[in-house]
Amino acid sequence: MISLTDKTALIIIDVQDGLDDPRLGQRNNPDAESNMARLLAEWRAKNRPIFHIHHMSTEPQSTLRPELPGNAIKRIVAPQGDEPVIQKSVNCAFIGTDLGERLRENNIQSLVLVGLTTNHCVSATARMAGDLGYTTLVVADATAAHDRTSYDGTYFPAETIHAVALASLHEEFATIVKTDELLDRK
Repeated sequence: MISLTDKTALIIIDVQDGLDDPRLGQRNNPDAESNMARLLAEWRAKNRPIFHIHHMSTEPQSTLRPELPGNAIKRIVAPQGDEPVIQKSVNCAFIGTDLGERLRENNIQSLVLVGLTTNHCVSATARMAGDLGYTTLVVADATAAHDRTSYDGTYFPAETIHAVALASLHEEFATIVKTDELLDRK
């Protein structure tokens, strides 16, 4: 397991009010945001690098469109001071943004990913981070997913979506960890 240093960035992905919309279905892990906040407090206390990713949807039906209240970053993990906020309009935080450049400029060697949702933007970002050579940790209990219905009508509960997304990432693109495990490392 990697050591957490001042070259380990916390990346908080799309923790926005619109992802609480009931039309998205049931969500697992109701404690995800509080675990994100615990990690954020630790990163702030240790003066480690933090990057907030803010989804600016261009999809007509999205609750995350910039002109809607759902676009707001949730207060529990809201940026403070000069913490960078990187806006994106696709799933992966590296595509169409300067995230990669900022990480290189700061000589970041490892990433801790938290946010919403596990199977969409967290997964897309973790896959790219792994492919780019970053040591990447995804925090299982600081991410969450919604129920999904498959192309063939099969219903999958949020917990299944979350678990399969994490299993697909683990030991291929990232290492899956839990909040307490990271906080115990300090």
